[in-house]
Amino acid sequence: MMNTLTKELQFTVRGDERGSLVALESLCEQVPFEIKRVYYIFGTDPEAVRGKHAHHKLKQVLVCVSGACDIRMDDGKERKTVRLDHPAKGLYIEGLIYHEMLNFSRDCVLLVLADAPYYEKDYIRDYNKYLEIVKEKANERTN
Repeated sequence: MMNTLTKELQFTVRGDERGSLVALESLCEQVPFEIKRVYYIFGTDPEAVRGKHAHHKLKQVLVCVSGACDIRMDDGKERKTVRLDHPAKGLYIEGLIYHEMLNFSRDCVLLVLADAPYYEKDYIRDYNKYLEIVKEKANERTN
């Protein structure tokens, strides 16, 4: 399940002797949705764990534009951790994936592109409730 809802992305780096550039565009291979919200996390305590939630429907692309951090994902059956440590590397997360951001470097800036504005009702913040929802969805598919 996690393989269909998450995907590691490698962005094309362009540049010359002056430096490098990565361009991210909506509705293409890099960002497979229309971008409706952009935010970034920075100045995070390296011991902090951020996120700790899932979404019902939200699609996101996460890019560590400076420094590094880990993204721990859980689909209710398996867990996977991805290290974001280069601005040409991204992570696509869609829907019911519980995720946490952790092990932040002091210089970490984590950019998030989302397909919808902030909507609190889309968040599942309680892990046990998340597991119940995943189980319900799995039962619906088998019936």
